[in-house]
Amino acid sequence: MLNRILVAMLALAAPAALAQQAMPPLPAPPAPATTAAPAARPVVLPDTAAIFAVPPELRAEVLRRVAVPGATREQKLHRLAEFIFSDDGLALEYDNSTTRTVAEVWRDGRANCLSFTLLFVALARELGLDAYVQEVGEVLAWYQGDDVVFSATHVNAGIRLGSTRQTADLDANILITRGRPRAISDTRALAHFLNNLGAEWMVEGDLEGAHAALRASLAAAPDFAAAWSNLGVLLGRMGDTAAAEHALLEALRRARHHAPALSNLVHLYRRLGDERQARHYATLLDRLQRTDPFHQFMLALECENNRDYDCAIRHYRRAIRLQEGEHPFHFALARAYFLSGDLERARRELVRAHDLGPNETVRNVYKRKLEHLRRWLDATPTHAALRAR
Repeated sequence: MLNRILVAMLALAAPAALAQQAMPPLPAPPAPATTAAPAARPVVLPDTAAIFAVPPELRAEVLRRVAVPGATREQKLHRLAEFIFSDDGLALEYDNSTTRTVAEVWRDGRANCLSFTLLFVALARELGLDAYVQEVGEVLAWYQGDDVVFSATHVNAGIRLGSTRQTADLDANILITRGRPRAISDTRALAHFLNNLGAEWMVEGDLEGAHAALRASLAAAPDFAAAWSNLGVLLGRMGDTAAAEHALLEALRRARHHAPALSNLVHLYRRLGDERQARHYATLLDRLQRTDPFHQFMLALECENNRDYDCAIRHYRRAIRLQEGEHPFHFALARAYFLSGDLERARRELVRAHDLGPNETVRNVYKRKLEHLRRWLDATPTHAALRAR
């Protein structure tokens, strides 16, 4: 799942750019109510067993369809993936809007990355496979329908098959990954789940439920910086700025380069009128972002959206210097060169993207784009004349 990391700042609009999963600026605390507030409703939160629980009907179907006699672990893994996605199986569809338990995924036929990971791990364990949730680190993910890129942390499923390890990942939208996968406990997976619930409920306006979910997330994983940062945003919305500051500073104590917490602190201090502290954390954030290839990539996308192609080229080139070897960076730079009219440099960057492609499918995509660009160059009088010399 692209874990819900809320930033109390307006996002940058771009053709495919969003600085983080963002929220509007914090509103002022509500005025005191003139009538008695209704009694607080009980907030029911799942525990670790509940998020992984496999409904009996689903368990029976998996054992019947996947656990065929004599199947090897590799065959079971392959058949499980087929069962989850095939039309005559679960026909699972991607839905990034809601975090669901395994039972809810079975009921709805929809899942985000975290919910898919829980489903895959739970069903793999039913088949006797050694499966676990793993944190991948930060990723850039593109969602074509929304036409945005998200920078966020991510999880997927890991499976040990003797001396080898396999990964199952629902999200085909991942462009680039930073950091190696790390197996985590089921308790930390619960912290991710509750953090997502808290962020989703906050967006929906259920501040009481969000508060309970984020507190429970931190009870499961006290070092979870994303949950501390989200809690800081929530407490600011609830008008408790002192507690909000404490939560955001705690996020930085747990992860001192946590950009969303830095951004949220800048916004909080500006809201409080503390310009000295706002400038301090803005400087730290700027220093961090200058050396962050993902941030440079998103800045380039914003420039591209504004048709400032020199700006886009500058930031794409900086992203490449900071993290070389990423074919999407070179493809984006090729696009910016093309839009700026520099067709020869566009061709050069497309060649580089092609050479860095991780598999034949991706390389074939770049090959077709190169062929199209060559036809374009041949049809351009200036380039044709230069080649004829």
